[in-house]
Amino acid sequence: MLRHAGIPLLESTLIPLALFWVLFTQAGFDAGLYAALGWSGLAIGRRLVMRQRVPVVLLMSTMLLVVRTVVGLWTGSAFLYFLQPTVQNFVFAVALLVTLGFERPLLAKLADDFCPFPEALTGHPRIKRFFKRVSLLWACVFLVNGATTLAVLATQTVGNYLVVSTAGSYSMVALGIGLSLWWFRRSLAGEGIRLRIGAPAAA
Repeated sequence: MLRHAGIPLLESTLIPLALFWVLFTQAGFDAGLYAALGWSGLAIGRRLVMRQRVPVVLLMSTMLLVVRTVVGLWTGSAFLYFLQPTVQNFVFAVALLVTLGFERPLLAKLADDFCPFPEALTGHPRIKRFFKRVSLLWACVFLVNGATTLAVLATQTVGNYLVVSTAGSYSMVALGIGLSLWWFRRSLAGEGIRLRIGAPAAA
């Protein structure tokens, strides 16, 4: 499960961030922009060539990265480049709230990228309610993340911003994951469903 969840996270966030920082410090701002975007493009291209499913989180992060790169190259401003992911926290929060009325909200579709749930489980009424309610939790996580990173961006250097915002963001995300897992198990227990991680049990 950790491997399944870690691959989209590495592809869409950690590796582009690391590439940007290395090229930014060694070759300049523009080189960092091209490196981050180039990696995301290659990650999608590889999956398309190999006829593999492209994770929703990778598609979303790449589309947003294209916009960030265009703005960064056009303005030459690191502040505006990093302002966009800060604003995206608020955009994601709104998106989670807007899709609450859908049969499967955005959060449920994103969850498929990190943990493959069986269809019998995702179609269960209580689990559908869980994803709608936990979307509110994650909307709060993104709102707090956005407000915090905006404050750091306005007061710190690029290097300090990357360190502080990354550590703070992942701490918030880790807390959200912990609360979500606890809530998920509680929802299953309420229906007498036992969570078993691993290969399907023998008939």
